[in-house]
Amino acid sequence: MKRAFLSALLLTLATTALAKDRKAPELKSSAADYPAVDIHTSDQVSVAADPFDTPDKASFFSIDYLKYGFIPIRVIVTNNGNAPISLADARIYFFTGYGDKVLAAEPDDVERRVDTIANPTSPGVVLPAPFPHIHGHSHDKDKQIQSDFDTFGFQTLVVEAHTTRAGFLFYNIQGLSDPLKGAKIEARELRDANGKELFSFEVPFDKYLAVKKH
Repeated sequence: MKRAFLSALLLTLATTALAKDRKAPELKSSAADYPAVDIHTSDQVSVAADPFDTPDKASFFSIDYLKYGFIPIRVIVTNNGNAPISLADARIYFFTGYGDKVLAAEPDDVERRVDTIANPTSPGVVLPAPFPHIHGHSHDKDKQIQSDFDTFGFQTLVVEAHTTRAGFLFYNIQGLSDPLKGAKIEARELRDANGKELFSFEVPFDKYLAVKKH
């Protein structure tokens, strides 16, 4: 028991230290500097989406999300106006090229997928009553996933005047051979300082793919 506790403690400390060392690529100065962007000139707000669609590009994450059918997408919001923009009610969806709406995944969604693939036939352990049946489960990977969401996840509620904020959302693309082709990010229910809803932002990935191709 002592040995197991010590191993778990050391692993936790190592994971925490690793999370502090890992850094996402530097942001560009504005959302308008990204290929996949929707600029609302009248509102002075721009929303861009930068997919991390290759293992090399996404190598700073603890988990290879692409391997498990999730694509990390960095959402960048730039407010060039003189008043803050609220994202408290914002809904940011991924629409496939087929028009299917995909909600951003929660850590539990990713953990279930990772655990299922890591232990596809694990029968678990049956303990004497009244203890429950324990299935094979990777607590180490669960901690890594939670750490990634806490460290890199999109958690912005307000974009102050003349400021750019960004963070990652993870979308389920399992079964899609070319997930970005014809796809887009749609951001809804962004509000100005008076609570007025801004028009929805639509960020297609075709321009990103064209730039990537060249």
